[in-house]
Amino acid sequence: MKTIKMALMGLLMTAGPALAGGHASGDAAAGEAVFKKCKACHAIVADDGTVIVKGGKNAPNLYGIYDRQAAVHPDFKKYGKSLVAAGAQGLVWNEADFVAYVADPKDFLKSYLDDKKAKSKMAFKLKDAEDQANVWAYLVSVAE
Repeated sequence: MKTIKMALMGLLMTAGPALAGGHASGDAAAGEAVFKKCKACHAIVADDGTVIVKGGKNAPNLYGIYDRQAAVHPDFKKYGKSLVAAGAQGLVWNEADFVAYVADPKDFLKSYLDDKKAKSKMAFKLKDAEDQANVWAYLVSVAE
């Protein structure tokens, strides 16, 4: 059973991007439901001010996150130093980096920056790999 699951996961990871315009392998509809966990801190507000998801203001707006440099949203000023450093070193959000980040923000930044002292202000961890991919797909879908 595990072999079948791994084979299916491999197929989805290979075919998913082709099915989602190359930007996301997850299920956007499922990601919308999972995003309810994120909205305590994050909102999704279009550039024209249209509120897609009303959420918290103690974390950045996630509208248009795909292919955006980390820690540069102009309406958010409270980024952590390590995330700012990662953005300055070239971190641009894509699916692989996003899912790794939301799985464990602190570990991601330690690895990305090669800095054992790196920290993240985001304490929440989205541990389920399917949920991670689905949230990414949802974020990409609302900004297309």
